[in-house]
Parts: sequence; structure tokens; C-alpha cells
Amino acid sequence: MPDQLSLFDAEGARSLLDRLISESRLYKTSKDYKELLDFVIRLRHMAPFNAMLLQIQKPGLQYAMSAKDWRGRFGRYPKEGTRPLVIMWPFGPVGFVYDVVDTEGAELPRDVFAFTAHGEVDAASFDRFKVLLDRKRISWFEVDRGDAHTGLVRVLSRSEENGNSYRININKNHTLPTQFTTLAHELGHIFLGHLGTDKKLKIKDRTHKSDDSKEIEAESVAHLVCNRAGIEPQSNKYLSSFVQNEQEIKDLDIYAILVAAGAVETLLELNPKAFRPRME
Repeated sequence: MPDQLSLFDAEGARSLLDRLISESRLYKTSKDYKELLDFVIRLRHMAPFNAMLLQIQKPGLQYAMSAKDWRGRFGRYPKEGTRPLVIMWPFGPVGFVYDVVDTEGAELPRDVFAFTAHGEVDAASFDRFKVLLDRKRISWFEVDRGDAHTGLVRVLSRSEENGNSYRININKNHTLPTQFTTLAHELGHIFLGHLGTDKKLKIKDRTHKSDDSKEIEAESVAHLVCNRAGIEPQSNKYLSSFVQNEQEIKDLDIYAILVAAGAVETLLELNPKAFRPRME
């Protein structure tokens, strides 16, 4: 394959890339930069320049191919109305490719996706969840991201009298069971105190925990909530990547995890009759 930058003006390409990076505001920290390099390494079937273009257009993208390649290699097709991604094309201005989550057709192996979950959950349940979340000042916001991006939770405002307000980003391209797993994980962060105290929700500040401990605690909550609700997430694989020795396990607060899982179930009305101890 010819070198991509030899196919068009190098200075023009540099200017385009600089503008895209500046306007997208994706790479502000060294962590963001390292993730970009890792992404370019992972997409070995794409020229490095094209891999960067894809990452800018759809952060979290896991794998992309042309409609022809999807059809010929996997028996899949772009979903109706889906948005193609642009890459520079040899001997032509641009080419179009599609993220794996934007295709449908023949079944793919489970391991193709970065995050998967299986089980029964319907759109009507999600509509009910959004109403229940709104009552607790937690907003649900859908984002258009690639497969490797699940979700994010952050505090929008803090108030001792009315309680904090939160926003949870959910990747709309994931299946409903995977979105449910993401929701349980991000709610876990809230009820575990990883985002700070919330007197209205009776949550104590546990922001002192390490990032690794926060993630394994939140995923433990998601593991409990999902499996008790009949959803099978990839928690075992995820948890094993964090739990490597006895010291890390000792850093976890099992009681806090169990109480937080109960709080998530109560909020989403998954098991309203169960007794819930409060976190002291």
C-alpha cells in the first residue's frame, strides 16, 4: 500500500491534522496522547495517519472496514442510516469505512467486541430507568462512541440541601445489556463515594481510594447487579485484570460494595422488597 502522505500534499495534511486535533480537544493530557498511540498500534490494518483520523472522528472505535470488506469477510452490512467514517484513500480523495458497532448481519464471535453483555432487557425498562434516575438528579446522556468506550459519570453540581446532580454518559452504539452494565458500573461509582459525599443520598466521601480500587469496586457492583438481574457481563475477565495479588483485594471494602449494589438495585427498582442496610 502506498504511503498515505505521498498521495496528497504533506503540508496540507499536517494543517488538516493540526486543525482536527485542536478543534476536537481530544488530546490535552499525556494519558490521552498515550491512548492515541496505543490506538494507532492496534489498528494495524490502517495506515497510521488514517488510524488517527478514525480516532478523532469516533473515540473508542475498536475496528473499522469498508462496506465491501464487511460484506465479503464477515457477511455484515452497514446499518441503515449509519454514518460512515472518512479516511484518506490511495489514488482518490477519500474512502469510507464503518465501525463494527455500526454493522449488522451474520453473528460475530463474542471476543470481537471490547465490552459485551448478554441477557434480556428492553427499551421500555430503559425509559423507566431514566425517569427513576431523574428523580435523584442523575441525567442520562447518550454519546456516539466506538466499541471500546463504555461510559463516564461526573458531578454537575454540589448541594448539601438538594443533593448533588450527576451526568452519566452511555454509549448508544452498545447493545441494551451492555448499556445496562455501563449504567450499573457508573452508578456504582456514585454510591461507593468515589465522586465525593452526597448527604441527600447518604453517601460518604471515599475519593481517597486509588483509581484501580475504584474501578474494581465499581465493576464488582456492576457484576452483582447485572447477574442478579439476569444480565451476563464480561465482569470475570475485567475483574481478573485488576485483582492480581492479595494486597489489592485487601484494599477493597466488601461491605461498601454490597451496600452500593443494593442502592443501585433500589434506585432502579430491580428488587424493591429486599432489605437494604445503610452505609455508615
